[in-house]
Amino acid sequence: MKHVDEFRDGQAARKLAAAIARAATRPWTLMEVCGGQTHSIVRYGIDQLLPGGVELVHGPGCPVCVTPLETIDRAHAIASHPGVIFCSFGDMLRVPGSRGDLLQLKAQGADVRIVYSPLDAVNLAAANPDRPVVFFAIGFETTAPPNAMAVWIAKKRKLANFSVLVSHVLVPPAIAAILDAPGNRVQAFLGPGHVCTVVGYEDYEKLSAQYRVPIVVTGFEPVDLLEGVLLAIRQLEQGRAEVENAYARVVDRQGNPHSLKLVNEVFEVCDRKWRGIGLIPSSGLRLRPEYRDHDAEQIFEVDDIETCESSVCISGEILRGLKKPHDCPAFGRECTPHSPLGATMVSSEGACAAYYAHGRHLELVALT
Repeated sequence: MKHVDEFRDGQAARKLAAAIARAATRPWTLMEVCGGQTHSIVRYGIDQLLPGGVELVHGPGCPVCVTPLETIDRAHAIASHPGVIFCSFGDMLRVPGSRGDLLQLKAQGADVRIVYSPLDAVNLAAANPDRPVVFFAIGFETTAPPNAMAVWIAKKRKLANFSVLVSHVLVPPAIAAILDAPGNRVQAFLGPGHVCTVVGYEDYEKLSAQYRVPIVVTGFEPVDLLEGVLLAIRQLEQGRAEVENAYARVVDRQGNPHSLKLVNEVFEVCDRKWRGIGLIPSSGLRLRPEYRDHDAEQIFEVDDIETCESSVCISGEILRGLKKPHDCPAFGRECTPHSPLGATMVSSEGACAAYYAHGRHLELVALT
């Protein structure tokens, strides 16, 4: 397939892996930020191609995984209201809250619907003027533009029955929090290609300069990722710390100005709690005051929520790059995609789900 096959070329991948082995003269730890990158790394065995001293750890770039438990429980509370049509992308339906998930609520009679675009939820609100329609607006900078568009259109069309439950997070503050955390061992980052398609990478240049850490923006195919690792290793070996763009066919420095203008019109920056990590200042988005009439949290008054996390799940340590899925005693045993204990197992971008889907749990079985 044009523009895909060449980035999955086995010979090119092996050459890059050999170049990495030649370039690395000491141990280095790199973090890929995006969950989509994690799945590609595990699917293609990229981490197993690298020389022994070069380690890839998995970051918090899975939007489902970092949506805080309080927000999941608020979604459940709203979806349980009589008459509410609660809309969400499918990957949120099985994320465990304190007392079950949205799919279970749907089975109990709640009107929970899977949509493929936030605009589907806007159209539902227009078609059902007597019922409140709520869209679960989660994600990184990548999904902020379509969610902002949905709110903007609803306001323009005066759809008072449409609202959003917002849990948007921003990547650069999370990288800073990882670098500031005690015990951090990440020395370079593979930057999130999809996020940078929207926002560019100027903010990453500030991070790189402040923390003296290499950041290489990469795509999601094997050749993309291996090229990103090679560029990062070369920087580390040479004592350099800068942003390099290894995804230039998609990403430029300024990002998408039209998307950014819309996002900045509808949303403003706020502090945000991340599941497994905690509160990160200025790491999220919320609706601006002129759009608060479409804020589901205010409409349904669901601030007072008591949560109950699993005592076994170590997803927080996995999201911070401190541990990997196979370090969890429940991985592949009590915790599977069919009975997930945490969001990193149920999400299509979660590290635990990636390890399980590509047989890494079978390695544990063979050792026991």
